[in-house]
Amino acid sequence: MNPQHTGEHPQRRETAAVAASGSFVDQDSYPVHARAYLEVSQAVKERGLMRRAPLFYWGVGAALLLAFGGCIAAFVLVGQSWFQLLIAAALGLLFTQAAFIAHEAAHRQILSFGPANDRLAKLLTGSLGLSYSWWNSKHSRHHANPNKAGKDPDIEAGTISFLETDAAKTRGLHRRIAARQGWLFFPLLTLEGLNLHVQSYKHLMSRGRVKGRWMELSMITARFACLLIPLLLLLPLGMAFAFIGVQLAVFGVYMGASFAPNHKGMPIISPTAKLDFFSKQVRTSRNIKGGWWATALLGGLNYQVEHHLFPSMARNHLAQTQQIVRAYCQEHNVPYTETTLAESYAIVVQYLNRVGIAARDPFDCPTAAQFGRR
Repeated sequence: MNPQHTGEHPQRRETAAVAASGSFVDQDSYPVHARAYLEVSQAVKERGLMRRAPLFYWGVGAALLLAFGGCIAAFVLVGQSWFQLLIAAALGLLFTQAAFIAHEAAHRQILSFGPANDRLAKLLTGSLGLSYSWWNSKHSRHHANPNKAGKDPDIEAGTISFLETDAAKTRGLHRRIAARQGWLFFPLLTLEGLNLHVQSYKHLMSRGRVKGRWMELSMITARFACLLIPLLLLLPLGMAFAFIGVQLAVFGVYMGASFAPNHKGMPIISPTAKLDFFSKQVRTSRNIKGGWWATALLGGLNYQVEHHLFPSMARNHLAQTQQIVRAYCQEHNVPYTETTLAESYAIVVQYLNRVGIAARDPFDCPTAAQFGRR
């Protein structure tokens, strides 16, 4: 029987097995699909799905500008009221939506002329207070080797450990966090917005060569000045700081909750494995069900499999491309992972808790550690 037509996704069983064992996946675990990408990409091109969609992005951009204008008008009209925190939350949401556009521009999805996309991406990331050179380098390495240990910067050790070997090395407070990191993941995302700004400045102030360093520093500093000066002039100090805190928290949670479902909890590829392009992109990526509303909410990241196969594809062509890719996967028994957003979050939390077991006291009961002592 074709496993794609059974009640359970084979990719989910595989992911659970890999996560539970703490082992890596190597090339021997997967059959080679050397011609898969060629066949799928040919079908995609024949349907004209690689063409740019400037009108679509003009519409999205216009809607965002109107929403930002509404927030500015509301900020002035509301005055010194704690209702300002609602405006701060709205800005956090809009900044994330703008980040989706910046992400697409960096992938050259929007404009026909490549360098124009790059300039747009730099302008948008700078206006969000982020370093384009830092983010683009990190994201390009991720796309080249998704979920590959030692290659994908998105699974490098940090506050959260994505590999058991990293969790086992943690000490002190970091170890206590890692031991329960699945439950702490979403609360920690409230700090992710601040972390993105800090990492951007650290990159731009580093000693190594940074292309466009002073231009990016100028843009980011001007952005913070444009945001902070009106707050400090028009709001009481405490309210201004609360506004900043809410905006950063919403931005961090929305960003993290949009990108986390894509690969977290999917198989981790061995550092020495050499997989064909189609296999490493499809098998390490997870799509989110939901159609148009998920596309609007997640900026097209809900079609993560298709985005990784065709990173320069416009957002509004991904749904049609999914039909082609999924049909190929079903025909050739390639696991194609797609879950609801809620299921993806549950998988991420469960996976991080499994990894975090390596950071717990070996004499603790794992079940008691997971649910807490009573």
